Amino acid sequence: MKKNDFLLILCVLVLAGGVFLWNNLVRGDAGGEAVVYVDGEVYASYPLNEERELVIETEYGKNFLIIKDGKADMTEADCPDGLCVKQHSIYKTGQTIVCLPHRVVVEVEGGQANELDGMTQ
Repeated sequence: MKKNDFLLILCVLVLAGGVFLWNNLVRGDAGGEAVVYVDGEVYASYPLNEERELVIETEYGKNFLIIKDGKADMTEADCPDGLCVKQHSIYKTGQTIVCLPHRVVVEVEGGQANELDGMTQ
């Protein structure tokens, strides 16, 4: 490998890193709203651009939802498995957080489009 080969590889890596940072950090504000469903019915809807801490209390249990920095994240739940807490925060249209024991679904609607096409979804 010659000196120019290393420079080409370095340029490609820097460009790829820049694109990654732009997509994940700089672009930021996705807009949209977090829609909370309980038993398939709309429970509430909250804009992602307003920070808030919420308690979703149903007959099945409690879930704690935090909306911060344009993302919605389930931070606590009193369900037995706690899988909803382990899911990542959501901010793109179509992303969901699901708590099956409490029959709660949080879905982002009207925000930044998901980058997957119909074949990969």
